[in-house]
This record gives sequence, structure tokens and C-alpha cells, in this order.
Amino acid sequence: MKKNVLIIGLGLIGSSLALAIKKSHPEVTITGIDIQEESEAFALKRGIIDARTTSMETAAKSADVILLCSPVEIVKQQLTALSMLTLKENVIISDVGSTKKEIVETAVELGMNTFIGGHPMAGSHKSGVTAGDERLFENAYYIMTPSPLADVKKINELKELLKGTQAKFVTLEPEEHDKITGMLSHLPHVIAAGLVNQSKVFNAAHPRAKQLAAGGFRDITRIASSDPQMWTDILLNNKTILLELIAEWQSEMSHVSSWLESNNQEAIFQFFYEAKETRNQMPVHKEGAIPAFYDLFVDIPDVPGVIAEVTGILGKKKLSLINLKILETREDIFGILQLTFKRKEDLEKAKETLEKETSYLCYEK
Repeated sequence: MKKNVLIIGLGLIGSSLALAIKKSHPEVTITGIDIQEESEAFALKRGIIDARTTSMETAAKSADVILLCSPVEIVKQQLTALSMLTLKENVIISDVGSTKKEIVETAVELGMNTFIGGHPMAGSHKSGVTAGDERLFENAYYIMTPSPLADVKKINELKELLKGTQAKFVTLEPEEHDKITGMLSHLPHVIAAGLVNQSKVFNAAHPRAKQLAAGGFRDITRIASSDPQMWTDILLNNKTILLELIAEWQSEMSHVSSWLESNNQEAIFQFFYEAKETRNQMPVHKEGAIPAFYDLFVDIPDVPGVIAEVTGILGKKKLSLINLKILETREDIFGILQLTFKRKEDLEKAKETLEKETSYLCYEK
């Protein structure tokens, strides 16, 4: 049966979902709406959507599935607006928000029996409709947090519609979702932002520090480059859980301070040992709460044109880089070129291609 899908919000996630749906269900008609008219125009021109609309209310009445791809606070407002409309009896409404408890509670309070909370755990360094990618969710976890009122058949129907994402669907209680993402994503973003802000003050007194931060420090704080408005929204909507996690983090740092003050070598060693053991047991290169990136390191000579040579080879193979960085380069010695990819298979193809077509040593860490 041909379905009408309404996607509200044509940013990275909304446009990527549209492309994934079209991939597996070309018969589906997708209508899109965005606060930026140019995003709608781009999506229509590139075939990401089949139609655009100026009225969410009008398009919603004829939709079989409505996907809310907006910030969490906006999603709650959209749910309220939708609850006042006469929608199709079996319409499925879902969202893609990074926090779920408040959204699901809002839907339940509004009596929206067919609402199914969703959170595709995927992202990119790019944003907006132009970054839409049908493979964005490939092998990523797509969390479903249905309301207690939701029908299992509707959950399966939504999964079927989204099968083109090639994501791994997992069902969680909304609060459990928020606790897990709070620990594995939200708290790390807070810590990374805090480190960067602390370094900004430090750099003012120690100007050379900024230069030296270009290496490992920049890598471990990469997530601090995330959209500030989105993260303000996320923190405020996961406030209770984050306050608990931040208090636990502060307690942990207080322990470290006390061990330093008392020269407790054994406790400090155990702190790092347990962290090392725990991290070593984590799955390698799996999509999780924070999008994974895959780094390939290439030993290159310090000669003119070498970087253009490497990127040219990758370009011919249509392998897209998301970041490129020179870690070290000195005259007459080999430097290190760090190439960052979004997907593991792209890294492997790049490594194979460069080893075949050049004499440069390529390796992963």
C-alpha cells in the first residue's frame, strides 16, 4: 500500500531518513517542511522529498506517518499542535530526539496512542539538508521508545518503513534510554566542552599551549564542536539524570585530588589500571551513543605535492574524507598524515588503495 510520509525538519537526520525510506520504499510519497524555505527547495530539487508544504497542519491530516526531526523542545510543541488536529486513525507519529522521557510523557498526556519515540544514534561533522546521506544510519543503533499505548504492530510497521536505514533497532524504556545516553553521550559532551573552555583560559596565559593542543587534545575533545543550541536543548531535557551524573563525576575527581594530595600511588595506579582494562573490553569500531570516526595514518615524505597525490588517489576511488590533518612534518623526514573517514569500509578501501598505488606505510591505531 502506498503511504504518505510527512517529514518535519529537513536537516541532516530528516533528509537522511527521507533518502533511506526512498531507497527501500520508492513507492512512498514524502512531503517535507522546514523552517528554512531554501532547505525545502533544495530537498525537492535533489529528489530527497516529493513535495513541500507550507502548512504542517494541512499535510499532517493526509499523512500515514509523521516524522518529527526537530529539536526536543520543538518536538513537544509539534506534538501539542498535532493533538489538536483530526489525523488519520492509524497514523504513526515518531521523532528522532536525543532525549526521550519528556517527549514520550508529552505524547501520553496528549493521548497520542500511535506515538513511537525514536532516536537514530548517528551523526556527522556536517549539518543541514545538503549533508543528507542514505547511508548515515548504516549499522548504527536506532532506539525505539514506544509509549505504553503504542501497538506492537505499529512499531513493526515503522521498522519496516525505516529498513532502508540498515540500522540495528533496539527497544528501550524512555528513562532507561535517557540514563544510557546521559552516561555515554551527554556527560562526555559536557566534559569535552569544559576541557576546551578551560584550555581557552589556560591558552591566554600560555600561548604555546594552543599550538600543542593540535594533537591528542584536539582529538579527545572533538565532540565539543557539536551544535551549541542542540546541546543546550538536550541538557535541559535530561536535566535530572545529568545532575546525578555530574555529581558522580565531581566525586570521582575529588577522589583523584585527594590521592594526589596524599601521594597515594596505589590508588592513582588503580584508577588508571581500571580505566585501561574497562576501555580495552569495549567493542572496537562499533556505532554507539557518540558517532564513531575511523582514522588512517599514512607516513609521507616532506615533499611538494604529496598530500595532493594522496587525496587525488582517494578521490578517484570516490572515498570521502571527513577530516585531514598533518600530525608532524619536518624537512628530510617522514611526517604523518591523518585521514579520517566516517565508515570502516571506506578506511579499509583507502588503506588497500594507498598501499597498492604508493610506497607509503599505512596503519590504524
